[in-house]
Amino acid sequence: MIMNTRTYFKLLSLFGLLIFMIGCGNEQKSDAYGQFEADEITVSAEASGILKSFTVKEGMKLNAGEKVGQVDSTQIHLRKLELEASVKSIRTNISKLDAQAAVYQEQLQTAKKDLQRFTNLKQSNAATQQQIDQAQGQVNVLQKQISSVNVQKQSVYAEMETMETRIAQIQDQLEKAQIINPVAGTVLSSYAEPNELVSTGKPLYELANLEEMILRVYVSGAQLPNVRLGQDVEVLIDKNAEENESLKGQVRWIASEAEFTPRMIQTKEERVTQVYAVEIAVSNPDGKLKIGMPGEVNF
Repeated sequence: MIMNTRTYFKLLSLFGLLIFMIGCGNEQKSDAYGQFEADEITVSAEASGILKSFTVKEGMKLNAGEKVGQVDSTQIHLRKLELEASVKSIRTNISKLDAQAAVYQEQLQTAKKDLQRFTNLKQSNAATQQQIDQAQGQVNVLQKQISSVNVQKQSVYAEMETMETRIAQIQDQLEKAQIINPVAGTVLSSYAEPNELVSTGKPLYELANLEEMILRVYVSGAQLPNVRLGQDVEVLIDKNAEENESLKGQVRWIASEAEFTPRMIQTKEERVTQVYAVEIAVSNPDGKLKIGMPGEVNF
């Protein structure tokens, strides 16, 4: 991940706030000052290999779910074909075992009929005990053969399940070789080029949704009771050297702790000098707001 552009602007905002408070004293016109930020996302490679295609350029607007690149997946695809061929062979073996079990089942039905016939004949002394024993033995053998086939089928099914799991893993690798943009936004930076060798975890590009910008400002402890989540506020930006432009904003986050806390806080005057971070969401459909641009807010 790239550093912390957010932390960088946070420090600049704090520095600017301190300079303004020192230099302006009671001439401050707005309630708070800060700089605009955006929620930035770094998209990284999920597979290793040659970057066969990569269409991302700085300033591009991307949609969520849009394919923007492809890591070479030839070897992975060949492994998948090999596993699929193995699964077909296993299914053929299952069909053979099913056919064999069907033959044994037919023979078993015949052997049971012979056993019943010899048993009936024995009652009239028309068959010997030896014939009955032989018929019973044939029934027992066929039952064991059918049981053996079923055991073999279970083993083959387990093997096929293992192969299918491996195919699912290969499919997951194939999908990760595709570079899919996760969220809609504008590309801020691109860190890769086509035909470059990339590895898993390598940052490829950074983007942010610039349709809504975040103005991070800092308020004192005395101002904090007048700031509420969801509160509509006025945001001011420079229109020209002398005029400001007014925009609508909404408080989306208030820090639960002060940015600066004196070591010893004893009096009310000391408590209200603490500074709290506040984030203001501002719609930016026409793109006039930029990352790092200064802004003011009135609560």
